[in-house]
Amino acid sequence: MARNRTRFRRYDGGDPLAPPVDIVEALDAIGESVMGGSSPERAMNEFLRRGGRDQTGLDDLARKVAERRRDLLRRHNLDGTLKQVKELLDHAVLEERKQLARDPLMDDGDRAFSQMRLDSLPPSTSAAVSELGDYQWQSAEARADYEKIKDLLGRELLDQRFAGMKQAMENATDDDREAINEMLTDLNALLEKHRLGEDTQQDFDDFMDKHGGFFPEDPQNVDELIDTLAKRSAAAQRMLNSMTQEQRDELMQLSAQAFGTPQLMDSLAQLDSNLQALRPGENWGGSERFDGDDALGLGDGTGVLQDLADLDQLGEQLSQSYGGARMDDIDLDRLARQLGEDAAVDARTLRDLEKTLRESGSLRKDSSGRLKLTPKAMRQLGKSLLKDIATRMSGRQGQRDAALAGAAGESSGATRAWEFGDTEPWDIPRTILNGVRRRAGEPAGGSGGRMIAVDDIEVAETEARTQAAVALLVDTSFSMALDDRWVPMKRTALALHTLITSRFRGDQLQLIGFGRHAEVMDIEELTALDAVWDKGTNLHHALLLANRHFRKHPSAQPVLLIVTDGEPTSHLEADGVVSFSYPPHPRTILRTLEELDNSMRLGAQTTFFRLGEDPGLARFVESMARRAHGRVVAPELADLGAAVVGSYLGTRGTTPMDDLGGYNTWFGGRGFWVGD
Repeated sequence: MARNRTRFRRYDGGDPLAPPVDIVEALDAIGESVMGGSSPERAMNEFLRRGGRDQTGLDDLARKVAERRRDLLRRHNLDGTLKQVKELLDHAVLEERKQLARDPLMDDGDRAFSQMRLDSLPPSTSAAVSELGDYQWQSAEARADYEKIKDLLGRELLDQRFAGMKQAMENATDDDREAINEMLTDLNALLEKHRLGEDTQQDFDDFMDKHGGFFPEDPQNVDELIDTLAKRSAAAQRMLNSMTQEQRDELMQLSAQAFGTPQLMDSLAQLDSNLQALRPGENWGGSERFDGDDALGLGDGTGVLQDLADLDQLGEQLSQSYGGARMDDIDLDRLARQLGEDAAVDARTLRDLEKTLRESGSLRKDSSGRLKLTPKAMRQLGKSLLKDIATRMSGRQGQRDAALAGAAGESSGATRAWEFGDTEPWDIPRTILNGVRRRAGEPAGGSGGRMIAVDDIEVAETEARTQAAVALLVDTSFSMALDDRWVPMKRTALALHTLITSRFRGDQLQLIGFGRHAEVMDIEELTALDAVWDKGTNLHHALLLANRHFRKHPSAQPVLLIVTDGEPTSHLEADGVVSFSYPPHPRTILRTLEELDNSMRLGAQTTFFRLGEDPGLARFVESMARRAHGRVVAPELADLGAAVVGSYLGTRGTTPMDDLGGYNTWFGGRGFWVGD
């Protein structure tokens, strides 16, 4: 059979019209997990496994793989060929008996001898077929059925090693069988030569030019050819292993009858031996338990065993549980064959998502090779948190604030589109640039000659406030993690950090975590902080650091925001040693109140955010707030971020944020957008 030199392969570029992969949801989930104590690598893998709102994850794909595997085993059994042979044999014997009974010209002695041979056939199908090898058939129909047995066995044995051969060899002539035998002889010679390292590419090309029609996979070299054949041959061996001993014995005896000569079986046995020597890593010894009613022939059964092997490999690839696992490992062609195109699209999307996360600048490796969230990712995560906070606040207040940006103040550095009634100064460079961009996208004369249109105008935001020095003190004692307040605390800090650094750049924010002792942290440190079992809530030390921050900015308005779930139980002594006592020692309370008084003397606007329902904590926080002329907020955990951000905006002389349409959100009349 001549070789077809045209080669096609599966397109693996995805949908060319599909929108770019959106990593916002993934970054939100990864950031949430990181703030809860996971590493970015583990958090990313967890998201890929779980999937998103509209995205199937690896776990769902793996579940579908497992379900298909169970279905194949539950639906099929492996005695299809043996059943077909028995049906053909029974029909042949029946037709022969009919012919013997009705043939008036047949010698009575011959008739009796033939009937005796049929009556004494062994119960084993394979033994009966062998026994009738030299029988002189009187019925033409019976003879045809017996020949079909030998033809069926030959085609099934070939189909075990070469997919599709059963159909291709139907009604095969002697010349076709001779071509098969010649191909097998040449193939074994090529494989033996390759095993000895004596073959060349020309040997392979000559073989394919002569016999390429038998190989629709169109391998390009001998290794590709061996890979294809070895997978099929190993599946055939696993099918044999999966049969009962009785089935195996029957099949081995019948195999010698294939095409009426043992030559085919000898060639196939040599082929299996060569392939096993060349590819010992294939699974040659496995077996499966089939419990279904759908009987499979040798070729179809081998195909199912190949499917099971594919599903096993897909299950491992989708688990991503081995060292160095990457989404690129998933065989999309194999997944499409087993689960359909939709599954391949889902896996490709996850692969592209992983690639985008790694290459977009959202994740980077530190000096030790571990993944870290980059500042870019932190900003994106902070924006998402602010949008969530905006939605909560606007939903709670049910009001719309005026979009006026303090005309008497200094420029905030931000701009926004002009709206009817605005009195803020135009941002000339941005306005002109908008006009140029608009005209560049219009046909000649499309703008009526206008240099500037109303939609081009942007106004400069101004700030009707002084500069603020903000200290956010967050409780990092173990009770915060124990009572599921750890992640909301971090989310709150990140949201406030994002708000100030992106929209209120003139304000100076300092993040201070306090457990047994306090320390100033940058946002990356705080969000990655793990909970540690370390007794102590050192608000005294945190206030010392906050007051130091306020003194560094004497012209700024001090804003003190304290998030805690417990009374102070430790303080710093004069020599810097931490003193711990529970219940709180009077000296700890005294030192804490002294430092709070210092904050009040510096003019700090103070807000306590009390987490938990402990009556003792409530009384203590209320008394501290009264002493500092501040206030107490006791939010639900889900509203902590909204409470802190709203309090900050309130101390700055602005009104809380209002949601205008979901994605774009106004913060407190300041006139800037969260979404973009």
